[in-house]
Amino acid sequence: MTVVTTVPRAVPQGAEVVSVETAAEMESAVMARADTTDVVIMAAAVADFRPKAAVDHKIKKDGGPPEIILEPTPDILAALGAAKRPGQTLVGFAAETEALRENAEAKLRRKHLDLIVANDVSAPGAGFEHDTNEVVILGEGIEQNVSLTDKRVVAAAVFDAVVALRAREN
Repeated sequence: MTVVTTVPRAVPQGAEVVSVETAAEMESAVMARADTTDVVIMAAAVADFRPKAAVDHKIKKDGGPPEIILEPTPDILAALGAAKRPGQTLVGFAAETEALRENAEAKLRRKHLDLIVANDVSAPGAGFEHDTNEVVILGEGIEQNVSLTDKRVVAAAVFDAVVALRAREN
């Protein structure tokens, strides 16, 4: 098991931990391992955009407000979906604030995922700043609602869905 992460977290004993800081570093670490991985679970929330030009100095007020031009970050999940090999299971996450099911199902198809874990990050007690979450796990012939609960319970439900999907495919 390999965990590519931007934050220090407890991981299962024996897991390889690859620490990254940027979306580009994450893309490199994930794509380098994808060919030899049977299950990829992309739970990271990589920003969709980044500043096109970075500066290494303080931006002074006397120049007026700076214009920040953004460019897209790499779409790691789409790249994984495009390169997915037979027998590989790809799980993505969809953090949404509206049209949860519709947006998640579109992402599932567009990025060639096997499962998607969707949550409304604007819902009370759910999302990034909480230890709890409420999700729906979707895939072909799969729909599992997980009511608001501890994120470890959500993680177990995701792993159970992966195991069930892989058993069904074999």
